[in-house]
Amino acid sequence: MKKGVFGKLALLFVAVAWGSSMVVIKGSTDILPAGSLLAWRFTIAALVLGIVNIKRLKQIDKEYIKSGILIGVCLFMAYFTQTLGVMLEMPGKSHFLSSAYCVFVPFLGWIILKERPKIYHIIAAVMCAVGIILVSLVGSFSISYGDSISIASSVFWAAQIIAIAKWGKDKDPVLITILEFVVCAVLAWVFTLTMEDPFAIQWNAAAVGGVLYLGVVCSGICFLLQTIAQKTEDPTSVSIILSFENIFGLVFGAVFFGETFTPQSILGFTLMFLAIIIAETQLSFLKKKKVAE
Repeated sequence: MKKGVFGKLALLFVAVAWGSSMVVIKGSTDILPAGSLLAWRFTIAALVLGIVNIKRLKQIDKEYIKSGILIGVCLFMAYFTQTLGVMLEMPGKSHFLSSAYCVFVPFLGWIILKERPKIYHIIAAVMCAVGIILVSLVGSFSISYGDSISIASSVFWAAQIIAIAKWGKDKDPVLITILEFVVCAVLAWVFTLTMEDPFAIQWNAAAVGGVLYLGVVCSGICFLLQTIAQKTEDPTSVSIILSFENIFGLVFGAVFFGETFTPQSILGFTLMFLAIIIAETQLSFLKKKKVAE
């Protein structure tokens, strides 16, 4: 199989796996509270990545640990709020709302990294805001509590990306990911041991399977495949293929949880998806096409 073909198939697998993750989380949280689910998920993910990349671990020093802690805190908050959002709302919708992070990134970058957003980012932000309103409005023009938490998670995801840009620069991305997974696992264990009762969990095959799927497949394997694929694929292709996780999330939500959508919400999802494409690619694929012509 050609490298380019493998890279695209690997990214498609990642998009499908990430799209299905919200359905698995929704099913798992019927048995596992949010803190316990995250604790087990990231303990397993950190072990998988750590074992596969054990030779790299000797490079870790104080600077790596500092960066890992700062980025890991943002990652924990992103996943924790995302998990709570899925518990309270339907998985497909929650997935789409939390994926709006790519629109917030340029504006957080403007504040923290002093990098002014481009016109594409402003257009995408407006489109995404309209999409969120169409998707989330219920009753008398109010946004549900679960949706507001999912939107908050997208802000934390944006913060995690900016944190990587600020503190993960010139560092091995694999080591940074292992460290942020470890920090996320530690924070989740602290939360679950102080605020939940992990010893009262009635484990069954579905809960064990869900945790293993999230930890091994969605976190460990998907990160490795993304890292490998990005060696042969250009950033535009990567961002477009991975953005389809939102579509897969909606499909899985509809299939497994009977999630239904109104014409208003479908229009909102469409606007958000287009906003994600514009923000991540800046329509560079159209510019390349024009040059080729």
